[in-house]
Amino acid sequence: MYKELSKFSTATICEALGNKGYLPSAIKPIAKNMKVCGPAYTIQTMPRDNVLLHRAYAYAQAGDVLIANCSGFYEAGYWGDLMSLGAQTKGINGLVIDACVRDADDIEAMGFSVFSRGLCVRGTSNHGDGTLNEPIVIGEVLIHPGDIVVGDRDGVVVVPQNKIEESIEKAMAREAKEERTRSELRKGKVSIDIYGWREKYGW
Repeated sequence: MYKELSKFSTATICEALGNKGYLPSAIKPIAKNMKVCGPAYTIQTMPRDNVLLHRAYAYAQAGDVLIANCSGFYEAGYWGDLMSLGAQTKGINGLVIDACVRDADDIEAMGFSVFSRGLCVRGTSNHGDGTLNEPIVIGEVLIHPGDIVVGDRDGVVVVPQNKIEESIEKAMAREAKEERTRSELRKGKVSIDIYGWREKYGW
């Protein structure tokens, strides 16, 4: 059922969740056309260490989205083209990382979706401390393994497992409402009249 969420924009899903579940706006796709949707496989790394990311794509299931908190240390390229190839070959749907990556051109060419805070050429260490598939926090969002991660050019939103159906229903209702608004706009009406604000506020 979660795949239904991929039909909606992250903005629509965020609204359906009551403007909750959105990750920091700095986390964006490394190429504008990248999208991602799938169950979260959560990772907590130590600063500037990426061994847990190697383990994660090895252990995750096809269709999963790797989502990583790197302990607030952003100035390193935690992920690159070789890891992307390995993850893509295993059927992993993509990576969302609260830090930087590198090898962006190669990753984009292979079509593996990566959402990050940016790009950084600096390498990482390989001590391996951290956790896999346990709850993590990114920004103000608590993310459990199996929550649904949806990303597009606008950003990333996380849908709790117990809100998937509700989110789909509210997203469908919102899209229908917006299409009615578009119809009125095409007729020449302006939004302040469509929303009743002129009358409400005495404009």
